[in-house]
Amino acid sequence: MTDVLPQPDCSLKAVCEPLELEEPGSKRPPNTGARLWGRVRSKLLRQKLDPQTVETKNWHTDVIEMNGIKVEFSMKFTSRDMSLKRTPSKKQTGVFGVKISVVTKRERSKVPYIVRQCVEEVEKRGIEEVGIYRISGVATDIQALKAVFDANNKDILLMLSDMDINAIAGTLKLYFRELPEPLLTDRLYPAFMEGIALSDPAAKENCMMHLLRSLPDPNLITFLFLLEHLKRVAEKEPINKMSLHNLATVFGPTLLRPSEVESKAHLTSAADIWSHDVMAQVQVLLYYLQHPPISFAELKRNTLYFSTDV
Repeated sequence: MTDVLPQPDCSLKAVCEPLELEEPGSKRPPNTGARLWGRVRSKLLRQKLDPQTVETKNWHTDVIEMNGIKVEFSMKFTSRDMSLKRTPSKKQTGVFGVKISVVTKRERSKVPYIVRQCVEEVEKRGIEEVGIYRISGVATDIQALKAVFDANNKDILLMLSDMDINAIAGTLKLYFRELPEPLLTDRLYPAFMEGIALSDPAAKENCMMHLLRSLPDPNLITFLFLLEHLKRVAEKEPINKMSLHNLATVFGPTLLRPSEVESKAHLTSAADIWSHDVMAQVQVLLYYLQHPPISFAELKRNTLYFSTDV
């Protein structure tokens, strides 16, 4: 994960976009803003892949200049262990950082309100947005939405309708990332890793369905709800460029991660960032995304007839 800090209260894109609005008599070549923005993004990607940048913990400052316009930015690499770290929370108010069972019980709902509203808004006006869930929203917008949901503000719906759709998608991802425990739980993590590695299709099917049955009801219902939403997003792949695999790559490591104890057993070097575990997490979600529709009622109905012998 790379943190980029442009000038305060603005984004790099915001800096570049107004450059397209120059007066007709301007001597600046056309498309300066778009080209400069493209150059900044290219520079960032190269920095992400630079082993020396990855291994240092210091901020790296760089300047990109084009046609008299200069963009200065700072960047620092944050290891996956730190950026995806969950910290235990005793918080019982709000929704971020609160156990999903506590939130659904308080709301008397099956799926947290924040999940339902973000999904509804994405499906209403963002399902055809190119790179939806992959492209990050503005951090300040996401934090504003987080504060509104935590306070259960009466203006939530109005704010959602006016907010950039990538910020709403980012808020949904942040909610799952800040759960005290991953949606698919710490307890079942080793079993998911073992199940996805099974080579026999029938054994894998039995194991993966059994693991879903083993989830607490609020986790399972929310997971199935999210699953169907992501499938609908992927149906628009020709437009939004988000395939099932792309969506699994975005959400897999957020919904399924090792516990704090297991994480300490893993290497933290740059070479291990994209570890086997991360790929397996992606494959677990991809398995369920590619699976025919899964019914909560059917899963529970089959519990009595399931054999744990795999």
